[in-house]
Amino acid sequence: MERLTDEKEKGVWRSLDWWTILIYVALLAFGWISICGASYDFDQEGDIFSFEARSGMQIIWIATSFGLGFVLLLLSDRIYETFAYFIYAFLLLLLFVTPFLAPDIKGSHSWIKVGPFSFQSAEFAKCATALALAKFMSSYGYNISRWKDFLVTLALILVPVVLIILQRETGSALVYLAFFLVLYREGMPGSVLFAGVSAVAYFVVGVRFEHTMMGYVPTSVGEFLVLAMVILFTVGMVRVYCGRSLVARNILVYGGGLVLLVLGFSWWVIPFNVKWVMLAVCIGMVVYLCYMALRERILHYFYIALFAVGSIGFFYSADYVLNHVLEEHQRVRINVLLGLEDDPAGAGYNVNQAKIAIGSGGLRGKGFLNGTQTKLKYVPEQDTDFIFCTVGEEEGFWGAAGVLLLFLMLVLRLIHLAERQPYAFGRIYGYGVMSVFLFHVFINVGMVLGLTPVIGIPLPFFSYGGSSLWGFTILLFVFLRIDAGRNLTRRNS
Repeated sequence: MERLTDEKEKGVWRSLDWWTILIYVALLAFGWISICGASYDFDQEGDIFSFEARSGMQIIWIATSFGLGFVLLLLSDRIYETFAYFIYAFLLLLLFVTPFLAPDIKGSHSWIKVGPFSFQSAEFAKCATALALAKFMSSYGYNISRWKDFLVTLALILVPVVLIILQRETGSALVYLAFFLVLYREGMPGSVLFAGVSAVAYFVVGVRFEHTMMGYVPTSVGEFLVLAMVILFTVGMVRVYCGRSLVARNILVYGGGLVLLVLGFSWWVIPFNVKWVMLAVCIGMVVYLCYMALRERILHYFYIALFAVGSIGFFYSADYVLNHVLEEHQRVRINVLLGLEDDPAGAGYNVNQAKIAIGSGGLRGKGFLNGTQTKLKYVPEQDTDFIFCTVGEEEGFWGAAGVLLLFLMLVLRLIHLAERQPYAFGRIYGYGVMSVFLFHVFINVGMVLGLTPVIGIPLPFFSYGGSSLWGFTILLFVFLRIDAGRNLTRRNS
């Protein structure tokens, strides 16, 4: 028995993907250098290795992360599948009690204090959610096209989201939406993903051009464009999912022709709000699709009609959500991002200063510990959420591009590892890990560059802090352990 165990352990270490570990170590090294640059203060003449400095404390977090990763690799890969639901339930309980235990920190109740340390439960719940998803979606008879299975899958993702929102941590909650990429990989219809992208387009276009009028026509450009997109998207879906060119042509010719005719009449004869005609066209389109669903007994017509109704409902509820549901600082950040407000000294201050820092780095950067924007503390949260601006300022374009290349290599490597898994559990969990990393990098770098809203999520392995570093390490090394055991004998599933 001992000999067999030794052979299995040797097999695990031989099967371990050392390329991913090498990328992990490289990201940790560059992350620590960036934290040194972001937190070092010449006036205090501090030692970057001192435990009183943030750079010194990060060494502790890095060292403990190595130890944590080593322990995770020693455990059997079966443990993660066997106890997936238990781990998920425990983290849900922890998320539930967090608002009652956590102090108020900048309006958020998400950090639980244990002695001199604090940790954020939402960072560890990502791994638990990925494990629970992998366990459920790899179970015998699972079919994502079946409503019961699909709704349970949604619940596994959305329950942590709700609990984290109750902690007033909207940014951390949005990260869990990355798991929808896993669903798409496992067979979720592309129409669901398209509906999500459409919702973003409706919101951005509608809010951005809500108060812009169409010249002599008293119609909001935002309303006109969104309703036009609803009609065009519906026509495209009828053509793709129903294969009925005649039905798509009827909607486009009669509905679109009527809108253009009325628009010309409003421009040249009697000005009036064209949106009412467009809404009437949308209603007629929905009725026509429902009629075709009953006549030809093709259920897709009904689903497309439901998409059109949902699109209009979402668009007209988005304004209410923006002005009455979101908090003031969230609303201002969205307005600044969309160019509706100019607040360089308020909500837009962080992004503006981050852009200045990155731009000042030029092609080669100012060098280690030579960033002026960083040293003068112009960028708030520069060693956590806005750590990438330090990379751009001190290492320049080449350094920032190198960091992004490392993250790209990590994402591509995770996809490769996920695709070579012999069992669905490992593949699904691997794509969950990849999705979380991809979302974090895309949103964090995007908000530093002013391309996405500032929602306050860390850059993996770069942002200062033990919770995020441990959370990402656990997420990654659990997958590495599952991948390392892919060639070992397992039960059939």
